[in-house]
Amino acid sequence: MENLNIKEFLDQDEKKDLLRLLTAGSVDDGKSTLIGRLLFDSKKLYEDQLDALQKDTKRYGNAGEEIDYALLLDGLKAEREQGITIDVAYRYFSTNKRKFIIADTPGHEQYTRNMITGGSTANLAIILVDARTGVITQTRRHTYLVSLLGIKHVVLAVNKMDLVNYDQKVFDEIVSTYSQFAEALNIPDITYIPLSALKGDNVVDASKNMDWYTGKPLLNFIENIAIVSDNNFKDLRFPVQYVLRPNLDFRGFSGSLASGIIRKGDEVMALPSMKRSKVKSIITPEGEVNYAFPPQAITVTLEDEIDISRGEMLVHPHNEPTVSQNFEAMLVWMDEKAMSPDNQFFIKHTTNLTRAKIDKISYKVNVNTMEQSPCETLQLNEISKVIFTTGKPLFFDPYQKNKHTGAFILIDPISNNTCAVGMIIDKTSSKEIQSLEIPEINLSKLGIESEHFEAIEKMAKELDRQGIAIKLIK
Repeated sequence: MENLNIKEFLDQDEKKDLLRLLTAGSVDDGKSTLIGRLLFDSKKLYEDQLDALQKDTKRYGNAGEEIDYALLLDGLKAEREQGITIDVAYRYFSTNKRKFIIADTPGHEQYTRNMITGGSTANLAIILVDARTGVITQTRRHTYLVSLLGIKHVVLAVNKMDLVNYDQKVFDEIVSTYSQFAEALNIPDITYIPLSALKGDNVVDASKNMDWYTGKPLLNFIENIAIVSDNNFKDLRFPVQYVLRPNLDFRGFSGSLASGIIRKGDEVMALPSMKRSKVKSIITPEGEVNYAFPPQAITVTLEDEIDISRGEMLVHPHNEPTVSQNFEAMLVWMDEKAMSPDNQFFIKHTTNLTRAKIDKISYKVNVNTMEQSPCETLQLNEISKVIFTTGKPLFFDPYQKNKHTGAFILIDPISNNTCAVGMIIDKTSSKEIQSLEIPEINLSKLGIESEHFEAIEKMAKELDRQGIAIKLIK
């Protein structure tokens, strides 16, 4: 009987949905303290963690006689010495209703790339504001970054209400100021919650000190917010990651479904070949299914033999992504070494890898003032609008429409470092771009005999799939 109850519990836990959220805010706004308090009050800490927290509070604590809940997140030595967050700290916990992955991100401007990393997969952002200082430059910067990342749900958590005597007028003024600023940004859902992370007001339990607030406490809110509708179930985008060929009788295309719903019997079209077929079967780790939805990992078999390779994509006919070598995007530079306009990169987009060149930097954004200014290069953490040319066509949607097919990373071909992340805006016209030079190899001039041409063409095709384009002249 006991084993049965454990199995039921595990089955129920498996069915819970997952909410990814990040915290952002200025230094000392209490991000780490809020998450620590959330874990503490929801009783999601083990006894050894509580013991360690009490000992660490005496050694490193910055909360006076109170327990310093921030130490649950700030584990680096430099973080504890300075009382700040430097790197992204991830925490996992669950309640009876939902699972959570929390990314505690730094507040300093020089750690913008860390916030971009933590927020790239988030469904919801909690932006903290100190009730004493209200909406400041960092608040605007983090809100801009959240809108850039396409996060649709924002909680403005007005923290340290205990230090302003839980005054409703202070809260209302902050809400008014923030809402006026946020109107210009593309954030569809903003919720305002007054709280005290240190004292626990409105974190897990409703505050008796703020009976004028009639909304939900933070935990109750994030437990119940609906995020299913955020997924794109309309546009089928299935980037092929691997061609599965265990034997002569089976040929399947494996990958994670980026968006849309794929059903057995659906007519699908392969990009870039534009060849069509019907879905014969859909296989998951649990077995064959009649349909699949994002972000499931699946293997699809087709009724017809179509040459499809890694980096190509299955879509529904008449619902295609943009296919182009030229597009504009918002770019966040993440490398210590400055970007040179003359550099060429590898671009990783879904399962596709090819060469890329920055043709033009349209402008640079000052993330503190939102001002746009011309520039010729990019330094660490700088954000700009750029125009790209790639070595072969990519299959993409605007990032605001589809995160998975609108995001990419740039890779330095020499160091192999990820040097930038980008969010695609749309394709560009040929007038705005320069062509990416593709090396030409004249086989006849090299003295290669014609019977070897076919083998060399196959090698060139394989290199093209790996992102290295070569033009062969016979």
